[in-house]
Amino acid sequence: MRAPGVTSVNGDSGALIRLFHVSKRFGKKTALTDISLDVAPNEFLFVTGPSGAGKSTLLRLLYLAESTTEGQILIDGVNLARVQRRGIPSLRRKFGIVFQDYKLIPSKTVFDNVALVLEARGVRQRLIQKKVGAMLRMVEMGDRGDALPPSLSGGEQQRVAVARAVIGDPKIILADEPTGSLDAAAAEAIFGLLRHFHQRGATVIVATHDIELIKASQERVICLEGGRLQPLPELGARTSHAPRN
Repeated sequence: MRAPGVTSVNGDSGALIRLFHVSKRFGKKTALTDISLDVAPNEFLFVTGPSGAGKSTLLRLLYLAESTTEGQILIDGVNLARVQRRGIPSLRRKFGIVFQDYKLIPSKTVFDNVALVLEARGVRQRLIQKKVGAMLRMVEMGDRGDALPPSLSGGEQQRVAVARAVIGDPKIILADEPTGSLDAAAAEAIFGLLRHFHQRGATVIVATHDIELIKASQERVICLEGGRLQPLPELGARTSHAPRN
């Protein structure tokens, strides 16, 4: 039987991500209150809501950039409350993370920014050359491998950020306002890349207030407001909580 208040797409069995009555406070400020949620393997989920609603905090809790104040989170069957400090790097290998402000190293080339993920895992240099080259071609940045991030447009930098996020074949891709500083064409291109990697098997969670892009999608949407899950406003998009066929 499902725990009260759990938003589930796939019953109790098979969820890749589970949140049980999760709250997060920073001192006296409450960021999230009583969040319960299931996310199925290979689901594409939008998290929307106004600025300050708790979207970024929710994502940060999933990869232990922050810890919960109350409640429990399970990632791929692992209770995050039981993950010790030395186990955090292993947990984070399950994730690829795309940030609004890219977080590329400005003094390193496009190629080196993406390669860092594999180098940190001890992948052999020959395989790094092959994988990074293929990934940059996939995100249409194959001819910019020697460029430095400051020389790129915002859309190009975000393409590189997506490549870096997925080069390690993560199970889960988290994208925190990935199109917030991009024009409409660049934003659509970035969402196209996220959809592509979703089709290849990743579970994708996108925090965004870009209603137009959500409306153009056929994926599940949840809404945060004031740190609480709220009934979804009418967006004109399909908002069914049924599992994907």
